[in-house]
Amino acid sequence: MIKLSLPRRDDGPLIVLCLGAHADDIEIGCGGTLLVLKSFLPQLQFHWVVFSAPGVRGQEAAKAAELFTEGCGKVVVLKDYRDGFFPYSGAEVKGSFEDMKSQVSPDVIFTHWHGDAHQDHRLISELTWNTFRDHLILEYEVPKYDGDMGRPNVFVPLAAPIYERKVEFLFEAFESQRAKRWFDRETFLGLMRIRGMESNSSSGYAEAFHARKVIVEPSFDREMRHG
Repeated sequence: MIKLSLPRRDDGPLIVLCLGAHADDIEIGCGGTLLVLKSFLPQLQFHWVVFSAPGVRGQEAAKAAELFTEGCGKVVVLKDYRDGFFPYSGAEVKGSFEDMKSQVSPDVIFTHWHGDAHQDHRLISELTWNTFRDHLILEYEVPKYDGDMGRPNVFVPLAAPIYERKVEFLFEAFESQRAKRWFDRETFLGLMRIRGMESNSSSGYAEAFHARKVIVEPSFDREMRHG
């Protein structure tokens, strides 16, 4: 299996844009990967945007962003679009993306998988691709009752402290979700275990993403490790 690494920038921090339809989507979908990036890259700047985070959910989202990005530069934006109604507020949500485009040019973007069963998730994924057309976009997965797990093609192995910390942070930040049957340790570890098996991760755990378009250029050889 070929391994590729993100380049280390000499002119400033690597800029990471994290997009989530709802509070806890980013953390469930790519929280472990964000912790991996923090471990290996000396400079990171996070732009963290949650589109539906009203009231208590907003407070939880802010706490989670702090936990997962501690020690890094960050811009956290919490919006209050109505959960489940994103397609019916499409023009407003699109406007938020246009504003975002003028404010940040990220090196890598984490967003929802385009085949997600949740309509809010699909719209965020669609608008990500409409808005950022020349960027590395990795689409994460969120387990749910609908049973819409796909076949991802990019994997990030997670060492033992990383996947455990991800779960700890989820429970620490999102107290309002703890009573839900699906929000439990076995759900989160189980999905990471399956993706770890599929990617032959040495720890047995990984997160997985869908990458629709990736460009590999030989001129990047000095910045990327191959194995």
